[in-house]
Amino acid sequence: MNAGSAAAQVSPHASGARWRRRTRKLGFALAVIVIVSPAILVFLWMLSLSLKNEIDNLAYPPVFIPNPPTLRNFVQVFADNSMGLYFWNSVVVSGSATLLALAIGIPAGYGIARTQAHKLTVLILIARMTPALSFLIPLFTMFQFFGLNNTLTSLVIAHLVITVPIVVYIMVGHFETLPRELEEAALIDGGSVWTTFRYVALPLARPGIVVATILAFIFSWNNFVFGAVLAGRMTRTLPAAVYNVLTFEQLAWGPLAAAAIVVTLPVLLLTILIQKEIVVGLTQGGVKA
Repeated sequence: MNAGSAAAQVSPHASGARWRRRTRKLGFALAVIVIVSPAILVFLWMLSLSLKNEIDNLAYPPVFIPNPPTLRNFVQVFADNSMGLYFWNSVVVSGSATLLALAIGIPAGYGIARTQAHKLTVLILIARMTPALSFLIPLFTMFQFFGLNNTLTSLVIAHLVITVPIVVYIMVGHFETLPRELEEAALIDGGSVWTTFRYVALPLARPGIVVATILAFIFSWNNFVFGAVLAGRMTRTLPAAVYNVLTFEQLAWGPLAAAAIVVTLPVLLLTILIQKEIVVGLTQGGVKA
């Protein structure tokens, strides 16, 4: 009797706790749907446009589901606009800018974190927040002086303005969370600052390096201004090439949507494949020791 009465007293509290958990999960799911659904709907509509012929794209009422789907728009984009070359240019520029930013930003972030140069961190953040147009005229003048305009080299150098501040800022946050006792033990055992950084700090900061790499690559890949102004006809990147798909005579929604899918798909797939690494890295970087 006593056990039954105790269970009867506990059950209302347990059911109330389960109800609150379910309510929180439902509220969180609804919030995610509200925030994410506009982006998903826009992407699905863009995908629908890329898989339909131009008659269906201009039909009223709108045709949402292609019947039948066609890849003609993608073929047209690659055949008429050298999209393969522009895709390779984006890979070279974004990949090189990201690798150079890692080579510069990881040691810089480690030095800033260990010397606690917080004012320098704020300065780097200001550089990241400054619009790319502010750097455009000085960079254009400098590249013109050295004869680097309309080259991939100039684009890689220009994209360092985007990638280096991102890598430095993220790595400063991650190195500040690492326990200094491990590095001090390595120094006591005879290790130098370089060996401590290479064999102790770098392995522990792997989640932050992954996040910095992905974010730097995405921001570089999506940049339009530098590719539109500093690149030539054969050195354009994908965002600038998508703008080139627009015509003044007629707006072809199918090829335009196909070109936008080509730009979006690589970074989208990359983000989906390593989303767990991104979440772990951002979580660890947001917790200060």
